[in-house]
Amino acid sequence: MPDSALRSPTDDLIDRLRAWTPLAPGQAMLRDEYLDFLADSPGAALRRDGGPEHVTGSCFVFTPDLAQVLLCFHRKGRFWVQLGGHVESADASVAAAAYREAREECGIADLVPLGPGILDVDRHTLGGGFRCSAHWDVGFAAVARPEAAPVASDESDDVAWWPVDALPENVPPHFDRRLAGVLAELAHRLD
Repeated sequence: MPDSALRSPTDDLIDRLRAWTPLAPGQAMLRDEYLDFLADSPGAALRRDGGPEHVTGSCFVFTPDLAQVLLCFHRKGRFWVQLGGHVESADASVAAAAYREAREECGIADLVPLGPGILDVDRHTLGGGFRCSAHWDVGFAAVARPEAAPVASDESDDVAWWPVDALPENVPPHFDRRLAGVLAELAHRLD
């Protein structure tokens, strides 16, 4: 990919989406919908104030053995979910936004990204309490030192490690399937 300092975050995301060949056919179809969404509103798609639907970045934070995932109890949503959030004007890419949000939301500064590529996409509608109606979320992953102690941010009531095969009951619908897809993508890349 060309020097990211010369490209917009939207161009970077388009390049990453085009380069990604998801394992799951449903993810491939959704990836194509993301490309259409970005083409239809390139200037606004990544801005929080760009419309009721926009792109967000998530970071699934794991222990090095991928046995545990770090989740936050989202204050507005009232559920356990991966770390992440909106793209800010200072973010060079959606990936940079995802990693920044993860560091801010868990208080662990030395997260190690697990490669530059996209691991999943997840478009979801939002209920009451949110200013926007839908997030076009793009998932990345990182690892944290096992001894790193997470600290909740202003946006979360709690942050905690959970076994990937024993998630809390109050997660968003289909979150277990999303996490399984991310782990499958990681396993495929790390082979």
